[in-house]
Amino acid sequence: MNISARTSSFIPLKKKKKHPRSLKVGACNFSRCHAQSGLLSNLCCDIWNFCFKLTSLQGARKPYSEVIDVSWGDPHRAGVKPLSFVRQVLAACLYPELVNSNKLPVDVRQRAQRLLGQCAGGSIGSYTATAGIAEIVHRVSEFITRRDGGAPSHPENIFISAGSQWNILKVLVNSKSSPKTGVLTPVPCHCTTTLSIMGLGAVVIPYYLSEEQGWELQVEELDRALESAKGVCNPVALYVINPGNPSGHIQRRKSIQEVIRFVSEKKLFLLADEVYQGCVYGEKSEFISYKRVLAEMGPPLSDTVELASFHSASKGFMGECGMRGGYVELINLDPDVMKYIYKLFSKDSCAPVLGQIALDLMINPPQPGDPSYPLYNVETQNIRTMLVHNVKRAFEVVNSLPGFCCQPVEGGAFAFPRLHLPPKAIQKAKEVGLQPDTFYCIRLLEEAGVLISPGCEYGQKEGTHHIRFCIMTSEVMMEELLRRLTCFHTQFMKDFS
Repeated sequence: MNISARTSSFIPLKKKKKHPRSLKVGACNFSRCHAQSGLLSNLCCDIWNFCFKLTSLQGARKPYSEVIDVSWGDPHRAGVKPLSFVRQVLAACLYPELVNSNKLPVDVRQRAQRLLGQCAGGSIGSYTATAGIAEIVHRVSEFITRRDGGAPSHPENIFISAGSQWNILKVLVNSKSSPKTGVLTPVPCHCTTTLSIMGLGAVVIPYYLSEEQGWELQVEELDRALESAKGVCNPVALYVINPGNPSGHIQRRKSIQEVIRFVSEKKLFLLADEVYQGCVYGEKSEFISYKRVLAEMGPPLSDTVELASFHSASKGFMGECGMRGGYVELINLDPDVMKYIYKLFSKDSCAPVLGQIALDLMINPPQPGDPSYPLYNVETQNIRTMLVHNVKRAFEVVNSLPGFCCQPVEGGAFAFPRLHLPPKAIQKAKEVGLQPDTFYCIRLLEEAGVLISPGCEYGQKEGTHHIRFCIMTSEVMMEELLRRLTCFHTQFMKDFS
């Protein structure tokens, strides 16, 4: 890092005369959300302060040349290369002159030409239909039918969006109701989900996944959570994540069936976050969608259970996080509600067109016989091999360190090991006003240059501590990450023993 170059950009600004502002923090909608949240620590602020210190300390030396950032589920950020076919089609759609050149494979040019033909004016700069480009929506429907063994999917039930699940939450949550709307949400769970629920004025009803059973979802725990909500809120929905984020578990068919029966009995809307369905690593693990299991259970469940299932091109091994393209499929909703949902999606005009195209490329990749297939097959197999290697190495190394215990990572993008901290470390964290696992993560960042996330950001049982890091990274980076973690952790445990 060139410290002098970085500090030169910090130029003192002249103080401006203060004027009264019409918009104040206390009047903003997000103030309630942040005030209610017990999940967010001070880690983000500490990270920025630390980065500022790096730019400010002239001549300061650290035992590393760069920071390894595995706090995001962002493969490209972590060194995974984009798929050539995807980027070639996107390039041709952005610069249509490439369609008529010989610089790209013929199937790439044909795909780009077909996609451009589905855009108004032949340009990705045009608006699309509210639910997405009609032809892409139909291909999403065909993909779902193939994935689910022939269970029918209907295009009119599919909406493409940059953030589909939040629109559905807006339908479910009545911010003016009394008692407040409640949503059963897993622990651990990504904090953006819980913050979004609370930001809409709803109550998060936590149910705890069983870490000792490989982060299994147990119906008995759902019953306990639902009972705890009595007198507090009105539960209307159950949110599940499969494959788990950050837990890395994959639900078995029997577990999914039990959940479906539970929501049917309790008259809850089922929200199935399945965005990591393409990332499965366990030898005996298999992703099965909630939609498929529901269809195969037959009437009356298949005709009555209300379900919203989500998938995304922004997640998974394709890794196009910045494209922001995903879909939601809605099952068994009232026709009048569907009309309202259409109006709700209409407020955003349409999903980003590049995200829609990326989604189309994810669900309809090159097939054997296509010119792009050999390279596409090699690249995707290399990524899958790399991820299997990373999962195995992370599991082996982390479990070899004293104080760590990591459940097998069957799918998803993260490892979420439990961290048994010495009492002295916990006491020191309290003295500096930090959660113990946040204290650990900040020390890891400062001393080893590794940026990971503390478990308190995702929720955890009281008295337990965890860390989360992304396994969707290059093998070289994973090995360096594990080396740094091992060295740091060994010294940390000595310092606080």
